[in-house]
Amino acid sequence: MIQAADMTPAELAALLAFHAEAGVEWLVEEEPVDRIAAFQVEKSARQATRPVAEAPAQNAPARTAPARGAPPSERQPARAQPSQGSSLPAIPDENAVAEARFAAESARSLAELKTAIEGFASCNLKTSARSTITAMGTGSSGIMVIGPMPNADDDREGIAFSGRAGLLLDRMLSAIGQTRESVLISTVIPWRPPGDRMPSTPETAICRPFIERQIALVEPRLVLVLGNFAARFFFGETGTIHALRGKWREIGAGGHAVQAMATLHPQELLAAPASKALAWMDLLAFSERLDPPQNG
Repeated sequence: MIQAADMTPAELAALLAFHAEAGVEWLVEEEPVDRIAAFQVEKSARQATRPVAEAPAQNAPARTAPARGAPPSERQPARAQPSQGSSLPAIPDENAVAEARFAAESARSLAELKTAIEGFASCNLKTSARSTITAMGTGSSGIMVIGPMPNADDDREGIAFSGRAGLLLDRMLSAIGQTRESVLISTVIPWRPPGDRMPSTPETAICRPFIERQIALVEPRLVLVLGNFAARFFFGETGTIHALRGKWREIGAGGHAVQAMATLHPQELLAAPASKALAWMDLLAFSERLDPPQNG
């Protein structure tokens, strides 16, 4: 096994970056633990207590297993999980969606909405995230840029589009004469999912009122949608970003309709640099709609 002392600073940095991208954010133990030995001890302890734990109560009626195919009424009910004192987050449901909608619609400004999102506690994703990502920038250009969900860099820094993907987004905005300050940048999901997994359907439903309220409050002229997840979220389609990109569509939020175009996410461009040509074509079309060419 290679020891840390045998690695160069560059190799150590690369290793740390690999762990960060894999979702490892901190070490639990400072000293190595023999997991195999610990498992054997735990296994022996369980076997020692099993006869006592599984012995039927005296004079208790025998319980027979229902025949295969027995109706539900004859089957043993599933053991309910304890709800009091449990550290597990509540499963998203219709009540959580209604709570999110009420919190979003009650906000009369982006500042109030930011406070409402930060105080919202009915989404599983918030329990594992460090930061709550909300809209940033002035939006003076009338442009809103919306990505999917925060990644590890965003969660660590507390702002959307951090790290290498953020640097590439800065260059993409510069190509159409914009900066982070001139546009409004946000994400569909305010919290980073554990391990950068895709948000579930209930989680997405809970977060929908928040991003739609952001659009309604800002009333942007144009929206640039980045990546597969965000494009499918707004357009209601299941195609890939290569099928959804480069086309103008109208999206609505709170009675406000706005023209939107999807293009590839900066992270996708970092993984497949050859796709930058497609993104450049999308940015040109987006820029033309923002500043139509003058006749004559």
